[in-house]
Amino acid sequence: MTIETTADFHPLSTAAQPVFDAVRTLNPNEPEFHQAVHEVLHSIGPVLERRSEYLDKGVLERLVEPERQIIFRVPWIDDSGKLQVNRGYRVQYNSALGPYKGGLRFHPSVNISIIKFLGFEQIFKNALTGQGIGGGKGGSNFDPHGKSEAEVMRFCQSFMNELFRHIGEHTDVPAGDIGVGGREIGYMFGMYRKITNRFESGILTGKGIGWGGAQVRTEATGYGAVFFVQEMLAVHGENLEGKRVAVSGSGNVAIYAIEKAQQLGARAITASDSTGYVLDEAGIDLALLRQIKEVERGRIVDYANRRPGAVFVEGGNVWEVPVEIAVPSATQNELDEDSARMLVANGVRAVAEGANMPSTPEAVGVFQQEGVLFAPGKAANAGGVATSALEMSQNAARQRWSFADSEQRLRDIMADIHDASFQAAERYGVPGDYVAGANIAGFERVADAMLEQGVI
Repeated sequence: MTIETTADFHPLSTAAQPVFDAVRTLNPNEPEFHQAVHEVLHSIGPVLERRSEYLDKGVLERLVEPERQIIFRVPWIDDSGKLQVNRGYRVQYNSALGPYKGGLRFHPSVNISIIKFLGFEQIFKNALTGQGIGGGKGGSNFDPHGKSEAEVMRFCQSFMNELFRHIGEHTDVPAGDIGVGGREIGYMFGMYRKITNRFESGILTGKGIGWGGAQVRTEATGYGAVFFVQEMLAVHGENLEGKRVAVSGSGNVAIYAIEKAQQLGARAITASDSTGYVLDEAGIDLALLRQIKEVERGRIVDYANRRPGAVFVEGGNVWEVPVEIAVPSATQNELDEDSARMLVANGVRAVAEGANMPSTPEAVGVFQQEGVLFAPGKAANAGGVATSALEMSQNAARQRWSFADSEQRLRDIMADIHDASFQAAERYGVPGDYVAGANIAGFERVADAMLEQGVI
């Protein structure tokens, strides 16, 4: 298959290039979305060579276009009595494998490009879990940080006042993401219940344990990323015991990646936020980090101020710290080529993306060229959505599983995702390439379902 090139991306096959060109033409000024689509199209080149039915039936053209894009205004009143207006989004991307499933992100950076990139990634991530869920994503440019409890509640209620008409347990099941935790899910669920006069546990996941939530859901993304690292290392006869771990971020994913890494014998020594990072050579004190970030909703500098021996590096790059394991868990494109080279120079052995697409394409290229074990987000951070699907199962059956049982199911799912990705890479001649393997394994599951369901 011959290759065509673009000025700013790696070459694509002649079959995939026109699809990508159409995406950029139809969706201008959406760089994150372009990046996500290009990565998948680049990875599945070998699949398109072997399986021409995907091309003959227009699977690519259908796959890159969302089934539905919803944009709406969210008016709310702040504590001073002033009207505020934000923009809300829900992109229902692909439902070939099941109801749309994906989080809601509340952050000032949210725009249609971010939501579409996240939704597109979610298609393949969800397919890898084997849980029968499609891909979607949503959110708003609302910033919960610095808002009062009453302001967050009023915003969430207004947001759900529009979203409710587009979701349902057999249609679309949102969850949390950046800026949306148990508090926000609770306020949105309460509004849904009031509007509809129905207690439908299955319309949101990440709920409180006492009213339909699942054990391990809070911990699942961070735990899952570390379980994936464990699987990658095991292929090479290694484990986490004694290894130094750098984690970026200090939210839900980062906290529980740190927790699980330490439970498995590693020493997690960093956490960060937008102001800088802390280095704690003794190992991050989880109780203190949780108190500051989850209870007080403070800044990471507060950790260093209250933890003897910890150092705060204002505006610093967490990836300059020498470690064997890196788990980027903050936001998209946080780890660039220079950071990747620093990690490699300092002896990093494995990198697992706890966030969605936190590594730039150039950084991924460095890791792959240097033989670093690299787990892309659609595989490594699939634990969150996998456990959301387990929550949906429990809601449907009105059951409640124990923490130990739920964690074991999560561990098994992450092992299955690792094996599917590893085997797909082997099958298509790129052994050890988890990026290609995850994309190929997820793509084949979705594409086959699309073929069998006809042109819709």
